[in-house]
Amino acid sequence: MKIKAIVVRILRQFIHDKRSLALMIVAPLLILTLTWLVLDQEASQPKLAVEGAPAPLEAAVQDSMLEIVDVEDPGQALADSEIDAILEADGQRIHVTVDNSEPNQSEAVKMGLQEALASRSDRQAPDISMEYLYEENAETTFDYTGPVLIGFFAFFFVFLVGGISFLRERSQGTMERLFAMPLNGWEIILGYISGFGLFAVLQSFIVALYAVYVLGIPLNGSLWLVILVTMLLSLSALTLGILLSSFARNEFQLMQFIPIVIVPQAFFSGMFSLDNAADWVAYLEYVMPISYGADALKEIMIKGNGLAEIQVDLYVVLGFSLLFYLLNLGTLKAYRK
Repeated sequence: MKIKAIVVRILRQFIHDKRSLALMIVAPLLILTLTWLVLDQEASQPKLAVEGAPAPLEAAVQDSMLEIVDVEDPGQALADSEIDAILEADGQRIHVTVDNSEPNQSEAVKMGLQEALASRSDRQAPDISMEYLYEENAETTFDYTGPVLIGFFAFFFVFLVGGISFLRERSQGTMERLFAMPLNGWEIILGYISGFGLFAVLQSFIVALYAVYVLGIPLNGSLWLVILVTMLLSLSALTLGILLSSFARNEFQLMQFIPIVIVPQAFFSGMFSLDNAADWVAYLEYVMPISYGADALKEIMIKGNGLAEIQVDLYVVLGFSLLFYLLNLGTLKAYRK
């Protein structure tokens, strides 16, 4: 009877806690669906531009696992990651330039070229030279995903700590005392963002320095830009965490937002290729702040690009922060009433 009483109490508790009940059912289905959409793709076929190659060589490449594409400016297309390699032939001399920012794709290019050259009808051994586009090679999967992980973990932990801290401010009555003071809503939100933001800045410094100098993640660009991007991502996570904490009564309810809001962003952060995903699936990354921050971090750390190449990503991340800030003002105004 005692066990039955416990079971009945748990059942009643869950039935009345509709948010937890929905989370147990909806969250696994959502994450499973996202996993299916992102991972259920055909293998990506490396693309390369061919210049000056004789017909037998071009035919051999075409018959291999590589895809020949026509582009007006192969050098620019390679820099923009539209293609994976450029093959230039001059008689028996072959020069290949490979985009080595993605180790899996660059290895696929090399395997495809070996396959193509081995199957040539004209058996004259060519003089082959290979050049990598970027100086510091991303040799392992961690080297490639490292910049993404820097942004993701900075975003996740700032979201968690910022949201819980703001929630405690409300649950402990601090917010009511602030309402009694001559403060505007924007001043309260800005004050909290500035206070929590100082710790977010400190975290950004530590995470970036640890990733580069302890874990040895390749850095071809500026460390200061890496720290700047991480700080902006942390700012967007902080404003988002404060916003969602307004819809939670306790820490447990805030944690329930993680599988719905944070986990999906990992699928669209750049850790998984969306090259062969449906168009509408690829469009989902446009509403994920992490996708812009992770893209900027990869541009800096792997490709060595500067501020000019990542400014659009920075503006979008700042735009998300501004949007969340304005929404915070709205929720605070409603809470004040």
